[in-house]
Amino acid sequence: MPPVLRVALPVPLPRLFDYLPPAGADAVAPGSRVLVPFGRGRRVGIVIGTAAASALPPEQLKRVIGALDPAPLLDAELLSSLGWAADYWLGAPGEVFLHALPQALREAKPLPSLGAETWALRPAGRSALDARSRRGAGQALLLALADGVQRADELDARLPGWRAAARRLAAAGLVARGEADAPPAPATSAAPPLNADQQAAVDAIAAAAGAFRPFLLDGVTGSGKTEVYLALIERALAAGRQALLLVPEIGLAPQTVRRLRERFGERVDVLHSNLAEGERARAWLRARRGGAHVLLGTRSAVFAPLPDLGLIVVDEEHDTSYKQQEGFRYHARDLALVRARARGVPIVLGSATPSLESLANAAAGRYRHLRLATRAAAARPPALRVLDVRGRRLDHGLSPALLAALDDCLGRGEQALVFKNRRGYAPVLLCHACGWHAACPRCDKPMTLHRARNVLACHHCGGERPAPAACPECGGTALKPQGHGTERLEEALATRFPQVPVVRIDRDTTRRRDAFETLLGGLPADGAAILVGTQMLAKGHDLPNLTLVAVVGVDEGLYSVDFRAGERLAQQIVQVAGRAGRARKPGAVWLQTHHPDHPLLATLLRDGYAALASAMLDERRAAQLPPYAHMVLLRVQAARSEQTDAFLAAAAAALPPDAELRISGPMPAPMARRAGQYRAQLLLEADTRAPLRRALPAWQAALAALPTARRVRWSLDVDPVDLY
Repeated sequence: MPPVLRVALPVPLPRLFDYLPPAGADAVAPGSRVLVPFGRGRRVGIVIGTAAASALPPEQLKRVIGALDPAPLLDAELLSSLGWAADYWLGAPGEVFLHALPQALREAKPLPSLGAETWALRPAGRSALDARSRRGAGQALLLALADGVQRADELDARLPGWRAAARRLAAAGLVARGEADAPPAPATSAAPPLNADQQAAVDAIAAAAGAFRPFLLDGVTGSGKTEVYLALIERALAAGRQALLLVPEIGLAPQTVRRLRERFGERVDVLHSNLAEGERARAWLRARRGGAHVLLGTRSAVFAPLPDLGLIVVDEEHDTSYKQQEGFRYHARDLALVRARARGVPIVLGSATPSLESLANAAAGRYRHLRLATRAAAARPPALRVLDVRGRRLDHGLSPALLAALDDCLGRGEQALVFKNRRGYAPVLLCHACGWHAACPRCDKPMTLHRARNVLACHHCGGERPAPAACPECGGTALKPQGHGTERLEEALATRFPQVPVVRIDRDTTRRRDAFETLLGGLPADGAAILVGTQMLAKGHDLPNLTLVAVVGVDEGLYSVDFRAGERLAQQIVQVAGRAGRARKPGAVWLQTHHPDHPLLATLLRDGYAALASAMLDERRAAQLPPYAHMVLLRVQAARSEQTDAFLAAAAAALPPDAELRISGPMPAPMARRAGQYRAQLLLEADTRAPLRRALPAWQAALAALPTARRVRWSLDVDPVDLY
């Protein structure tokens, strides 16, 4: 009898499925995609391995319809790392293995060509160009194509947002999409000289080439961590190896890929969710080919096949965006460490504000701690100042002293960043006559007013409704926005400084592809301007003429039920402060607060992030909290609170007794109702991972078998980064 194929299928079940090889074949290699019968339909799966026999009787085994690939897409290392990830983060095997593939490769279709995407004028397009029958972006694209065939990445650089126009023109028969082999483009910039700290870091990491060694690159903002990354990547490419560079957010990718391509030419691919599915598949497949190559990506790029891997870099390693919060709840930074170990390559975790977990690992000797203590190019660190606004009159949330500082900054022809981590116009819409306020009926939380669209939006469930012209309770028209978001700050600053461009960057203004870079690119290179934004602006962006950073709303992060809130606030302050004075002009950072004597602010401003992190680690150790303990959070939600209570009571009873486990709950979630669902949780803690690893497999199976499990939605989050 031929071997049985163990196949992972994209279904939320904690098991593999057994199939016979396709007719005429003895086996299919592990890592290959196959098309199989499943229920009444067909599914694409991945062969994980083979077995001599199945637990099912032979007559019940179905045969694979066909293998989809001439050679496996996933190699042995990636299969092994994904298997580890599924086991550690308790993911359903099929969902984990298929998650490694771009969406276009999860379908029963031939592999796409790896040629570069091109666009060209058709004869009708030439006529339309001559007749000037198109306007705006359409005419601009026709003009760009008038010189001949253009590659998509060239159009990305010349015409941000061009794809919508290309689709319209293609539908009208004016332009055509094609493919061509990408000619090797030369690098256009040389490596700048490194300072002593940068060179020492490069030498230390490069000495570990060919062996697994984790490094924590702890560099102040503006210290030139990126130049260290580029120097290391250059060495990897010279050795014929691949380099994986992870960034936490899509907004950081455009400027990073520009620097990579300036340095390394066309040996750079990008992998993130904003790409068209076909381009994501091509980038993934080019990485699979190996050779000297750089892959830049966000969280999901950690799943890319990298047969010639020589280096992994995780930039902004502290960022919680690396943790997937829905479905398969993996952490890309931690999976990158697993893959670096499996491939036997060094890995660099870089940050100006390292996570407490990474600092603890460095202190324990598991990571080598490298420091960049000064800013590159002799730039001075920004001066920090706390503004005590107790008892002060505020103009749209801004103090008179801060407005005067903005006036001075703009008068010098420099730029300022006003940071407020709350989008929208106002977080509350209140009736001054009767006290009614707009609340989300599905979350029991206030709805945020977005005045530009004249809607009330819930930032928790996404629900929206038109903003009322009169109070629904009393009919009065005295509806007053309470508080300030980025939209209101933008309006107030544009009114006060009408001669200066005011640019708002938040999720609302960057929904379109390329919007982030378009907005930043619209800033004058040397002239005065004001940026208003959320945490999207807090990291990674180099704006040489920005000399003033104003942080408003600091108080919102000082008091929270989440034990990680202080760490995140400190990281946010340091990161956004680091945008100021990154070139030759000195920078200043102003923090507005009603709590100037708060210990977190006092320690951060007096002694810096390292001292504050050390104090926080001491507190975590005393309280038996991560990184000196380990957590698993059972989350549950249902239409009625009685259902969540019943499930969690049964879940607690099903937990195997173990004196090394600490149990908190059942208890309501900090946000007890969201999107019409009641939410509750149960927290497991242990001093080491071993008790949790012993208990979790059996407990997960027991939870799935509970009668109450059918009436709720539940998930297990290993190493949660928040308790909401």
